[in-house]
Amino acid sequence: MARVVLENVFKRFGKAQVIHGVDLEIEDLEFMVLVGPSGCGKSTLLRMVAGLEKISDGTIRIGDAVVNQVAPKDRGCAMVFQNYALYPHMNVFKNMSFGLKLMGTPRPEIEKRVGEAADILGIQDLLKRKPHELSGGQRQRVAMGRAIVRKPSVFLFDEPLSNLDAKLRNQMRIEIKRLHQKVRTTVIYVTHDQIEAMTLADRIVVLRDGRIEQVGTPLDVFERPANTFVAGFIGSPPMNLLPARIVSHGGQLCLRFNDAFQLPIPDRKGARIEDGQEVVMGLRTESLTLENGSESEGVAEAWKVEGMVDVVEPLGGETHLHMDFFGVKFIARAEGYKVVAPGATLKMVMNLDRLHIFDAASRQAIY
Repeated sequence: MARVVLENVFKRFGKAQVIHGVDLEIEDLEFMVLVGPSGCGKSTLLRMVAGLEKISDGTIRIGDAVVNQVAPKDRGCAMVFQNYALYPHMNVFKNMSFGLKLMGTPRPEIEKRVGEAADILGIQDLLKRKPHELSGGQRQRVAMGRAIVRKPSVFLFDEPLSNLDAKLRNQMRIEIKRLHQKVRTTVIYVTHDQIEAMTLADRIVVLRDGRIEQVGTPLDVFERPANTFVAGFIGSPPMNLLPARIVSHGGQLCLRFNDAFQLPIPDRKGARIEDGQEVVMGLRTESLTLENGSESEGVAEAWKVEGMVDVVEPLGGETHLHMDFFGVKFIARAEGYKVVAPGATLKMVMNLDRLHIFDAASRQAIY
């Protein structure tokens, strides 16, 4: 068990700088997820913690020790890779025990640790099989078991579910969360899948172009995005983000989208908005619902508006409605059993308690 601290960490490949002065503290026993689009630097950060990539500048601490010059095998980390990296000629027991054997661990201790890990992961009956005899999920369990037997201070997961189908990904996501509850240790987990990030993390780090955009709990990042990038990246479907201008109308500040459509802005402490300001409005799909829908009940700042249905996306448990309000496009959410036809006119309710406003120039949250 260990705390991991990155202090002003940079990474350059020749003249190309890919990590730009990252500062991050990961607490002991915390499940921290690094999430972002491809090329944002999340796997590079993970590999620098593991020692598989040298840092160009800065400091990495694991526990109380600076590990910049420490070999990967001596950092107390165990890594689970995207491609499993199992030895095809070895059975499951030998794959899981190989690292311990190299370390000179006595045979009885090896058998004890492999047995404990197999019990945790439910692979006791697979120990004599070779990798080609296993399913994708079973291979991933073996890869995790190989990490568990080392009893590391820090678990590092590099997109471990990317090669699995959707059903198996959901199952393994639960298994990884259960694993963290059983094997209490620090976890750093890399993914591009924001659903994995939301469901697994104690805290999320949202990365873009080698920089941290926001750090927070899943609900913090979802409900209070720091900027338009986070607002658009976290959430499925993404938040409605629309350009607007703040105008004063009858003593009330409003968001004007065009000459035919505007929304009132409820008073909110700490808001940094003013008349004439160019902004981006943000509203999540679950905050735009049918007027007679149960989701609209008890909403303090409800704004009713009528619009035309452009496209319908039925998903079973819910339906996404692409709406047109006087030429302004929104995505709304309805119950899955609602039957709606394109071209229909519907009365909708906007929950303005959940309204977000971002500065158009900086893209930072101002309301």
